[in-house]
Amino acid sequence: MEIVRTKDVVYEYIRRDDEGEVTGVVTAVDHVSLEVEQGDFVAILGHNGSGKSTLAKHFNAILVPEEGTVWVDGIDTAQDERVWKVRQTAGMVFQNPDNQIIGQVVEEDVGFGPENMGVPTEEIWKRVNESLKAVGMYEYRKHSPNKLSGGQKQRVSIAGVLAMRPKCIVLDEPTAMLDPNGRKEVLAAVKELNKSEKVSVILITHYMEEVVDADKVFVMDAGKVVMSGTPREIFSQVERLKELRLDVPQATLLAYELKKKGIRLKDGILTQEELIEAVEKYGNNS
Repeated sequence: MEIVRTKDVVYEYIRRDDEGEVTGVVTAVDHVSLEVEQGDFVAILGHNGSGKSTLAKHFNAILVPEEGTVWVDGIDTAQDERVWKVRQTAGMVFQNPDNQIIGQVVEEDVGFGPENMGVPTEEIWKRVNESLKAVGMYEYRKHSPNKLSGGQKQRVSIAGVLAMRPKCIVLDEPTAMLDPNGRKEVLAAVKELNKSEKVSVILITHYMEEVVDADKVFVMDAGKVVMSGTPREIFSQVERLKELRLDVPQATLLAYELKKKGIRLKDGILTQEELIEAVEKYGNNS
């Protein structure tokens, strides 16, 4: 069953000058139709301005389409009276964790969402502990968020969303402000949630290595979905991705360059391990 489905979604931004006069209209999302199955790990790629973050905000009813429809767990997000249910179903994690963390103590921050939902106190603390354990931050539950690293703060943000028991988590470039270690921390936590808790994950990113393990990838350009498929199918098309101003994983790029020099390797190599295995196999057969 689909946890998120969009049909012909259109969303436009109006440009205004310093005096507030309309200077033009930008179509940020242009007739996008896609489906995300419950329990899937889906990635949405695109360069800056491709429309991926604008689309992501529709999955949580932060934005509502001007044309077309978005359904979250069967609910039309345009139904004002059901917006809270949509946001309980699809939790959102943004780029900057400082914009989401409001508590003075980690466990208080994680419990804020369930408390607002009217969850009984005993259940709140149970959820807080479970959520912090799920993202590997339980030992920091008494710490001040201000003393945490960027990666740790982002994991606390994810725990805060998780404590609301969503069926789906939408992550809008959650590692964009983090160093490589922070990115690894957050991505590992997200993958574990997807695998162990069966939470659907929609990851918006421009870091190619982050989508290697996704079930499905959508690539956006100029507000449209221009490619879709498994990571292997997408990254087999290196030239097309270059046209779209996107990179590919390092192992994929190296395999591509080796193929251009006459070394026969399979398409869609995604990891260093796959590359080493393929090169060894080629060497043994030469």
